[in-house]
Amino acid sequence: MPNPIRSNQISRRNLLKFGAAALGTSAVAATLSPGCSNIRANQPPEIPDNLSPDDALTLLMEGNQRFVSETRLNPHQTFVRLTEVAEHQTPFASRLSCADSRVPVEIVFDRGFGDLFVVRQAGNLVTPEETGSLEFGTAVLGSQVVMVLGHERCGAVTAAIKGGEFPGQIGSLVAAIAPALATSQGQNGDALENAVKANVYWQVKQLKKSPVISELITDGKLKVVGGYYDLDTGEVELLN
Repeated sequence: MPNPIRSNQISRRNLLKFGAAALGTSAVAATLSPGCSNIRANQPPEIPDNLSPDDALTLLMEGNQRFVSETRLNPHQTFVRLTEVAEHQTPFASRLSCADSRVPVEIVFDRGFGDLFVVRQAGNLVTPEETGSLEFGTAVLGSQVVMVLGHERCGAVTAAIKGGEFPGQIGSLVAAIAPALATSQGQNGDALENAVKANVYWQVKQLKKSPVISELITDGKLKVVGGYYDLDTGEVELLN
C-alpha cells in the first residue's frame, strides 16, 4: 500500500504559495540581534521577520526563564494583538505538548496571541494527524522551531509503565508510548522521569521521519528539539 504522505506530498514551494495566499503576511515592529540578546527590560520581546531557528529557540527559553523567575512580560496578550492576528498568523514556534492541564504552554513560555502553534495530546504523541498539523505549522505558517514537550509525572507514561487493560481508546495512547519505554530500561535515576524523557526522544525521532519536516531541517530552516517540563518549578529542560 503506498505511503499516503509520500504519494500526496506537495513541494515546500507549493505549500508556501498556498500559505501566502491563504494567510497573508505580517509586519513586525522590531528586529533582534543574533541570540535575541537586545530585548529591553520590561518591554515585550518582539519577533523579527528574519528569525532563525536558533533565535526562535532562544525566544522560547527566555520566556520560560521569565516564567520561572516570576518576571513575566505577558507579551501579545492585549485586545489590540488579538485583532492584529485575527486575519493572519505567523507563529514563530510550534509545540507538540501533552494535554495535561498543568502545562499551559503559552503561560509557561510567556507568549501570547499568534506566537505559538500548539498541538496537544495525552503523551505528546506523534500520530499522522499531529504530524500533519506540525507540517502545516512549519512549512505553511513558518514556525522556525518545533518542541516536543513532555512533563514530570505524566499520567499517560505512567499508565504505559503499569500496563493492563484500559477503557475506550486509552489503550491506543499506551500502545504508542510502549516502544519508547524499552529505550529507558536499566537507566539510573527515577524510572518515570527516564521514561518520560525517553518518550520525548522517541517522538522527536518519529517526527523527523516526515519528509516535509526533514527537508526543512536539512535546509537549515527548522530545528526540532525535545523538552521536559518540571511541574514543581515550572522550568523547561532542553533535551538534545
